[in-house]
Amino acid sequence: MTQNRSEGKRISLLGSTGSIGVQSLQVADQIGAQVVGLAAYRSVEPLEQQIRKYRPPLAALYDEQAAADLRVRVRDLPVKVLSGREGLCALAAAEGADVVLNAVVGMTGLLPTLAAVEAGHDVALANKETLVAGGELVTRRAAEKGVRLLPVDSEHSAIFQCLQGAPPDEGAERLILTASGGPFFGKKAADLGRITKADALKHPNWSMGEKITIDSATMMNKGLELIEARWLFDMPADRIDIVVHRESVVHSLIEYADGSVIAQLGVPDMRIPIQYALTWPRRLPSPVRRLRLEEWEKLTFFPPDDEAFPCMALCREAITRGGLAPAAVNAANEQAVALFLEEKISFLSIAELNRLALEDAPPCTGPVSAQDILELDRQVRQNTRSRAAAL
Repeated sequence: MTQNRSEGKRISLLGSTGSIGVQSLQVADQIGAQVVGLAAYRSVEPLEQQIRKYRPPLAALYDEQAAADLRVRVRDLPVKVLSGREGLCALAAAEGADVVLNAVVGMTGLLPTLAAVEAGHDVALANKETLVAGGELVTRRAAEKGVRLLPVDSEHSAIFQCLQGAPPDEGAERLILTASGGPFFGKKAADLGRITKADALKHPNWSMGEKITIDSATMMNKGLELIEARWLFDMPADRIDIVVHRESVVHSLIEYADGSVIAQLGVPDMRIPIQYALTWPRRLPSPVRRLRLEEWEKLTFFPPDDEAFPCMALCREAITRGGLAPAAVNAANEQAVALFLEEKISFLSIAELNRLALEDAPPCTGPVSAQDILELDRQVRQNTRSRAAAL
């Protein structure tokens, strides 16, 4: 029925061939949104199929050679295929979108987010690195341009949803992020030395891409989410807690000054937060399975183990230090995860490489630019590769 549709909201989707991107297109179909831009890294065939279905005027591939291939494949369609970093930024800034959903993995997502903000587009963020590395810069420009940053991660969406009922002058006193604990919950550091790539890619609750699945296994994802939450909700890191919740039913919570704690619950399905980011402030029907608490029997909560999983504490230290420290930890982690997936380093080496990058991070000397972030990112990746070779 017409009143249940999203009234033709127009979206540009970056990272359309990944896990979040594919689910975002399912949501777009459900709510009747119009797809006006599609972008991916190098997945030519999946992107071609998406272009043929949605017929957007613009598409982009980060990989130049892949983009050239795509242009040949879709030459029978009225679509302009852009390429490279500039192409992603141009698509993000292009007119015609009501919201840009950034589901790109890694630091590749920073400049397109800034481009969308500068163009005056609201941004639905599924790209952690945008706010981890450039949180101060991105949130400042979003405020100056009067655009919204809408969270897509399930934890930040949960906090965002819980805050909707708060009086304008009474925000939360404390944020509580929930973590699944990943596939190695309960294991000690001594048990983790023999972890393989196949072991780490077995997430108990969520279906995600390889990089974020490894981040979940090391618990780095929760540290990154803490940094994101600091910027999304203007909350100091010492008022953001993390609790392990194995069932992934309670997605996050907020605590008010009077001691009341409000939580958002739902089955573990990313289409819920994706849809809310695209339809906010409205709630539309969804095909997601309904939560039946009696089916779960019990919900459990545990403190995180910072000794076995030190990445959370490293991220807390990085955001407390500020400046380029979060960008340094993020860059080291991206490189370390890539090396682990290539089976060139051990599972425990990921945290060690992150720690070394944090130790080397330059002190905070004031606001940083996008160029500062990208240059540091390049240097840290290079240093991390060199260190990994010596491990």
